[in-house]
Amino acid sequence: MSEPSEQSRILMFVALTLVVILIWMHFFPPPQPPKPRQTAVQTAPAQPSKTAAKPVISAPAKPVKIPAVSAAKEETITVDSPLYQVELSNRGASVRSWRLKQYGNDEKPPKPLDLVNADSSQQLGWPFTLLLSDPKLEQEANTALYQVTPADGARLTAPAEITFHWSNEHLDVTKKLTFTPGYELTVDASVTLDGTPLPFSIAWRGGFGDKEVANASKLVNVFYHTNGSLETIKSSKLGVSSDRSKPAQQGGHLEFAGIQDTYFAAAFVPEGADFSMWNWTQDHQFTANGKDQKQAVAEVAAGTTAAAPLKMKVYVGPKDLNVLNHAKPPLGDLVSFGWTSVIAKPLLYALKWVHSYVPNYGWAIVLLTLAINIPLFPLKVMSQRSMQKMQVVAPEMRAIQDRYKKYSFNDPRKRKMNEEIMELYHQHGINPLPIGTCLPMLLQLPIWWALDRVLMYSIELRHAPWFGWIHDLSAKDPWYIIPIAMTFGMYWMTKMTPQVASVDPAQQKMMKWMPIFMGLLFFEFSAGLNLYVLTSSVVGAGQQYYLNRTRPMPTRSKFKNKLKKTAS
Repeated sequence: MSEPSEQSRILMFVALTLVVILIWMHFFPPPQPPKPRQTAVQTAPAQPSKTAAKPVISAPAKPVKIPAVSAAKEETITVDSPLYQVELSNRGASVRSWRLKQYGNDEKPPKPLDLVNADSSQQLGWPFTLLLSDPKLEQEANTALYQVTPADGARLTAPAEITFHWSNEHLDVTKKLTFTPGYELTVDASVTLDGTPLPFSIAWRGGFGDKEVANASKLVNVFYHTNGSLETIKSSKLGVSSDRSKPAQQGGHLEFAGIQDTYFAAAFVPEGADFSMWNWTQDHQFTANGKDQKQAVAEVAAGTTAAAPLKMKVYVGPKDLNVLNHAKPPLGDLVSFGWTSVIAKPLLYALKWVHSYVPNYGWAIVLLTLAINIPLFPLKVMSQRSMQKMQVVAPEMRAIQDRYKKYSFNDPRKRKMNEEIMELYHQHGINPLPIGTCLPMLLQLPIWWALDRVLMYSIELRHAPWFGWIHDLSAKDPWYIIPIAMTFGMYWMTKMTPQVASVDPAQQKMMKWMPIFMGLLFFEFSAGLNLYVLTSSVVGAGQQYYLNRTRPMPTRSKFKNKLKKTAS
């Protein structure tokens, strides 16, 4: 089963927020009619400017005699480092495979992750080929057999330098790739036509990322960083609007640009001021289940509009915050948690800190849940005291409500009822705004949302096991054991929580269904988030048990009366 979409998750969390608000209003109905809801007007974000222009070839000067340079046969060169293994071909001076040694793909069991999709690249083109304004010249450059230096370098160990050179006596192309032991490399390239430099760019064709993930092509997008902000373009918006297969140019002051999926990225970083990015899609034709199908594949190119040699750095690797922040320039903005970043990033750093002592992210989530919930206990004590006071005044409040129940909600005399209830609150020192009750639940909602973002977008949690049947905390529980346990935990805590005597019995029955409703919502979320909520429910039940023993309240619940008898 595929993971829920971003829109589905937002709807689920909106529903969850409404449930919490209903619980709040259920325990403490507001004494005054609610104010009219204000409608916020949302302004659509500005779309990045796009043009269909490729680099324009200047008119060539007087032809210069250039010797022909080419190889006799196709060769494969492999570059190894502790982090990656890259296979290059002298045909087109292109990349044929880019495996990350420390990461597996989404297959079961996982295989070494290859960021190059060989199936689509064979049809659409390979990474590190050229993008030129002349399709004929581009085809020649990307299919030619280049001479390779060092000539005997079939297998190299990083740091390593490889130079590709090809010429047909008119078009001359040189690419020099300098690999480091880390995830960064440097590209020096030049293209001339009859001795005159041409503008060009280096392309990543054929798709990107883990192709074994469900809906893999839809998770790939193109990004660019400008004015200190990261902008992304969905695969459905790539290319010129009239023809998505035609490259659209993104100019301006770009600090870096590239292509990414959820957990990995290829970022092109310029070493000059003139830098542009082009993006487009091509249809990959394939056969599945005996039927011909096609799939739009995102592609990107980075280069310059100036007729000059090109030099840039390239980062190809995981979207690990520690690694990205140490890149030059820092690429940490590639890890984006949206509006929850203010909570999600500290939450991730806290998880990683706990993980440095307890090398299991499942237990790290449990310990972090304890650390978050224990400081909220004083608020639960405030809630208990408030409900005890409400229990005392409940008969008087019911009497006031009975006197005015014959009047309609809009009747002006209803205001008098609210005034009397407020006066009753004042006499007994009751806060009409139940901060102690609602605040713990309201504080948990952004934490739940932020943790869901962390589990979805942090590579540290990708394929992170807990124990037993949980092999990936960022994915759903395959047996739904944790969501079911979480539902029972929430139901148990609801049963233990005392209710104000003035609450209508029909509403009490409705409250019993709330944990089941929330449990059904959480069936679609990750095992890690369900583990957090389950731990919170167990901690909350333990805290409520302590309060029921030390600060008992009169109640009609047989379950809670039994607890009181056992405690005595």
